[in-house]
Amino acid sequence: MATTTETLQVSGIRCERCVNRLAGALAGHDGLESANANLMGQVTLSFDDERTSRDALVAAMAKSGFREMEIH
Repeated sequence: MATTTETLQVSGIRCERCVNRLAGALAGHDGLESANANLMGQVTLSFDDERTSRDALVAAMAKSGFREMEIH
């Protein structure tokens, strides 16, 4: 098992309810070990890269209206 941890900048997080909605979007995702979000839109994901991928997690968030932002 290889655990990968990444922090993404995500749009759409404006309140605590948004954080809870994001948690719901990721709940039960196979291979996701932990997800933490703050109100500044930073989401830290820890996942087993043999069971899921960064792209799959980003897609799951996007289905609930949370989009990854490019960091410049």
